[in-house]
Amino acid sequence: MHFTFGSPYLLALLLLLPCFLWCKQYSKPYYFPKLAWVTRQSPLLSWEPWLKMALFTLMVFALAKPFVYDASSDQHKKGRDLVLAIDASGSMAQSGFHVKDRFKTKYEITTELSKDFIAKRFDDNMGVVVFGTFAYTASPLTYDLESLSYLLEMTNVGLAGESTALGDAIMQSIRTLSYGEAQNKVIILLTDGYHNAGQSSPKEAVSKAKELGIKIYTIGIGKKSDYDVSLLETIAKQSGAKSYAASSAEALSKVYDEINALEPSAIRSENYLNQRVLILYPLVLVFILLLLWVLGTRRSEK
Repeated sequence: MHFTFGSPYLLALLLLLPCFLWCKQYSKPYYFPKLAWVTRQSPLLSWEPWLKMALFTLMVFALAKPFVYDASSDQHKKGRDLVLAIDASGSMAQSGFHVKDRFKTKYEITTELSKDFIAKRFDDNMGVVVFGTFAYTASPLTYDLESLSYLLEMTNVGLAGESTALGDAIMQSIRTLSYGEAQNKVIILLTDGYHNAGQSSPKEAVSKAKELGIKIYTIGIGKKSDYDVSLLETIAKQSGAKSYAASSAEALSKVYDEINALEPSAIRSENYLNQRVLILYPLVLVFILLLLWVLGTRRSEK
């Protein structure tokens, strides 16, 4: 169990505690014929200011809304395990994919839009697989999405070879997802070519994904004549997902927005699960101390 405050900034009121000892109080003047009859006592030796300080502290604690919560609930992520499988074959070096910036390659634009997509995922446990002639995990599953985006920037066209191994890309994504514990597992496969390399066939890889309950969203980059539309549609359909065509940077951005809507990521908030509010405890102590104070004052008056 962890302990925290709902309004911790109110604890700043505790800085006023020294006033109970040192701040001057209004007092009614009394006159004595002899100074010897007046006792001088330090406020540090009197029980009354200390009692007032205790009451004030308990009331501040109550205002700050103390509560305990389950530590495992705070650390648990509500999102899904998601892998971006991005084609880095030679054809992704082609330019002209962006209407306003013709010099940027398809791969550069894809990684830029992928970073925007990553930033919106909040509680997802995400990884990146880059593939060409072979596939490799550029980043394992992580909740550190800023680092994930940074690692994505370090990849480039041709790092995994010039061909397109769609089967290996899916199999490597499945291996990457195997380290996650979320119930929902998703692969987003982006490619601009035909399957022409690798050790695993797309059929074998999709069968494995289907067996494990992993959805595979497929995105064809560029002209439809450049990639295997039929294969991408089959991969998505058999895994229970959807296939998309992105002929431009604007189209790819819209595809990512739609996937965001289909696979929403829970927004991280300040809410805690299994919380138990403790406001009642300091208030009960305040009531008890006030009762004892009143009883003690009445006895001294008698």
